[in-house]
Amino acid sequence: MTNLIKRYATPFITGLFLVSLISGIALFFHVGQGWFHGMHEWLSMVLIAPFAFHLWKNWKAFSNYFRRAPMAIALVISLAAALYYAVPSGAEGGRAGGPPHFAFASAILKNPASQVAPLLGTTPEALVQKLTSAGFAAAASEATLSDIAVRSGKDEAALLQILVAKPQ
Repeated sequence: MTNLIKRYATPFITGLFLVSLISGIALFFHVGQGWFHGMHEWLSMVLIAPFAFHLWKNWKAFSNYFRRAPMAIALVISLAAALYYAVPSGAEGGRAGGPPHFAFASAILKNPASQVAPLLGTTPEALVQKLTSAGFAAAASEATLSDIAVRSGKDEAALLQILVAKPQ
C-alpha cells in the first residue's frame, strides 16, 4: 500500500488539480455550467484523498515549511481571501461584487407570486398552478417565491428553472 501511495499520490494530485483548474475557470466565466459544475464539485472532493496521501508521504519536508514565515503569510492571506467570500456583507447579506444576475434572482425571489406573475407574462393563478404541477406543494399567490421553495422542501434554483421554462 505504501509503495502504491508513493507512486500514485503526486500524479493523481496533478491530474485532479488540472481538472479542478480547468473546470473552475470554466465556471468562473460561466462556460459549460452543466458540464463543469458536478465535475468540479465531485472531483475536487476526490482530490482530498491523494492530497492527504501526498502530505503523509512528504510530512517531514512539509513540516519544515511551518518553521518559516512564507507558510504563515500564505495561510493568513488565504484565510483572509476565504473570509471575504464566506462572510456576508451589506444589509441583505449579499456580497456587492457578486454576479448581478444572482442578486437580481435573489431580489425576485423575495416577492410574492402575485407580483412576479405579470413580469413573466402570466396570471398569479397560472403561476401558482405551474409551480404546484412542478412539485412545489406550498405554492400560494401571496407567498414569496423563496418561502414557496423552502416550504416545499425544494431548492430556489429549481424554482427559478420552473419560472423561466418555456410552456410545452
